[in-house]
Amino acid sequence: MGTRSARAEVVVDLAAIRHNVRALRQWVGDDVAMMTVVKANGYGHGLVRVARAAREAGADWLGVATLEEARALRDAGDAGPVLCWLFVPGEDYAGAIARDIDLTAYSLGELDEISIAAVGVGRPARLQLKVDTGLSRGGCALADWPRLVEAVRAAETAGSVRLTGIWSHFAASDEPGHPANDAQEQAFHEALAVAAAAGLRPETRHLANSAAAVLRPSSHFDLVRCGIASYGLDPAPGHTPEAVGLVPAMTARAELVMSKHVPAGAGVSYGHTWTAGSATTVGLVPAGYGDGVPRHASSVAEVWAAGRRRPIRGRVCMDQLVVDLDGDLLPAGEPVVLFGTGRHGEPTAQDWAEAVGTINYEIVTRIGGRFVRRYVDEGESGWV
Repeated sequence: MGTRSARAEVVVDLAAIRHNVRALRQWVGDDVAMMTVVKANGYGHGLVRVARAAREAGADWLGVATLEEARALRDAGDAGPVLCWLFVPGEDYAGAIARDIDLTAYSLGELDEISIAAVGVGRPARLQLKVDTGLSRGGCALADWPRLVEAVRAAETAGSVRLTGIWSHFAASDEPGHPANDAQEQAFHEALAVAAAAGLRPETRHLANSAAAVLRPSSHFDLVRCGIASYGLDPAPGHTPEAVGLVPAMTARAELVMSKHVPAGAGVSYGHTWTAGSATTVGLVPAGYGDGVPRHASSVAEVWAAGRRRPIRGRVCMDQLVVDLDGDLLPAGEPVVLFGTGRHGEPTAQDWAEAVGTINYEIVTRIGGRFVRRYVDEGESGWV
């Protein structure tokens, strides 16, 4: 029995990942360490393969949200610095400490759990502290910060923790003129001063995410955390300089199931929310919201087929969507690109994000379901 290609696949170019990590490293300079954030299955690109490519390109650190993600990196053989930052009570801190995973504490409660686990393991936990400088999400509130840093100093003295970092996160770095950016950077400086007064000497201080790494040099400190930019997507649409040279690493594609004529006045897909104004042809693409295609893409997003952009017509269904072929009858099996690099004219993840009113992060991380992930390594010559 012969083999066939996947009916729908996500193609990830590992060379693009390496290129982006190197480009970002060059942009921020050699004096700043690089963390590549690979949480959420590498933003949909694949945790382990992306992590390996990032390390090959010189990433000093990897960043993940959960301990499951951190353990997966260790299980795959990664031995470098890995920072993890999102916990609930009762996590397996002991296992993480034993595997040299850097843990982030937001509160005295987390610090206590981590310290107790470290005593049980018989080695200090690699600990980082996150301070909330204005995002009002995770991190220690500024009012509680003095108590937390004093407790960490005591834990250091007791030998249960080793402070490897203090960090925070921007709320609006993708909007370079937003007043929150200056306010948060100032708050971070003040938090560092409080920590220093308590006797803490963190090995690394970091605040900048992708957009700040590109747009706000004053926020670079010792390390920058690059997530979305590492995947070649614009971290600050309309503001990111082209000179950074980011290359999208993901292409989502499928094979056409069929094409057919539809007469003027025919309704297309559920609810007939789109009706053909004149006779046309439509094609059936085997991907839908069950595979992470946003239902909000109905009648607003475009795909690429036979050298042209083709609009989606009618509602995106669970398993399939319909596109307007404008009179063409394309054969079954014809390649259809939902989004890709854009270098041939195809829509990008940013195009889809703008069409459906979201951000490019959501487009790439939600694609999955029955899409098969395939890796290529085209090299930079394939992008021009």
